[in-house]
Amino acid sequence: MADPAATPIPLLTDQLDIVIPTIRNLDFLEMWRPFFQHYHLIIVQDGDPSKVIKVPEGFDYELYNRNDINRILGPKASCISFKDSACRCFGYMVSKKKYIYTIDDDCFVAKDPSGKDINALQQHIKNLLCPSTPFFFNTLYDPYRDGADFVRGYPFSLREGAPTAVSHGLWLNIPDYDAPTQLVKPRERNTRYVDAVLTIPKGTLFPMCGMNLAFDRELIGPAMYFGLMGDGQPIGRYDDMWAGWCIKVICDHLGYGVKTGLPYIWHSKASNPFVNLKKEYKGIYWQEELIPFFQSAVLPKECTTVQKCYIELSKQVKAKLGSLDDYFLKLADAMVTWVEAWDELNPSGADFAVAKGPGK
Repeated sequence: MADPAATPIPLLTDQLDIVIPTIRNLDFLEMWRPFFQHYHLIIVQDGDPSKVIKVPEGFDYELYNRNDINRILGPKASCISFKDSACRCFGYMVSKKKYIYTIDDDCFVAKDPSGKDINALQQHIKNLLCPSTPFFFNTLYDPYRDGADFVRGYPFSLREGAPTAVSHGLWLNIPDYDAPTQLVKPRERNTRYVDAVLTIPKGTLFPMCGMNLAFDRELIGPAMYFGLMGDGQPIGRYDDMWAGWCIKVICDHLGYGVKTGLPYIWHSKASNPFVNLKKEYKGIYWQEELIPFFQSAVLPKECTTVQKCYIELSKQVKAKLGSLDDYFLKLADAMVTWVEAWDELNPSGADFAVAKGPGK
């Protein structure tokens, strides 16, 4: 268990929600207690809503099951996945905080090379509060970190950086592999701790994993939709990938940064590769078409809010991916429904125009 004496004063306790999707009792929170106990938790219960999920005492939380989702969203609840961790994005929608950290219930506290417990949440907050450098790559990685700076040749006009919208953390032990890689390397474990945070350059996509992820809800929240996955859908395990491709295109357009690297968590459980393959196989085939689509996606200058960007992206999904499979016609409609539901629950931000970053 983490040492409370070594825990620094928690940051942004009144500005951040922790979102956890689950189908089981949340005993894993005991390990995270020193780091999470001062924050509000939003638990999204997947599966059978009659099942009672036990949460350790002492945590401030609200729990939503499928009945709650249906009650709150009405017909628009169709955009929230069922029997898939993609349901977590409902928590993003109902939160009223500026920042979100989301973590899976099989992720535990990792240790750094010195043996010290890693406060993943604190590192995510540091990443989000510090600018990104998406428009010009710094070869010393994060120039704002202690002991680093902008290297010779880095344009002074870009040294203020851009607002950071997303902080993507990594995992020790069980890596986030797809099913074919799991089958080929069943015993592989990630033991490499790389002490670095990088800004993903503008124009570069990345595979976003949702199990150790933080973001600025006010900057990018309306685009953090994890799609239609799981029950009744032809695909699974691409919820976070879809969201990552969408948010990266929109962040690039609006001038925001996306970081990856620290912090690490300890991913404890490898999911069944045969079950995963059944969920993923269409996605593995489709992604060879999806990635070029996102790489070539262009948003018009009239798209000055995340919502406008996302609606425009949904139109392009319908126009250019609908012929790939009817699923994408349904997904494009769900993207619109998601934004409508978001704006109904968050009316103050519906028409909020965002400022461009220095690279726009």
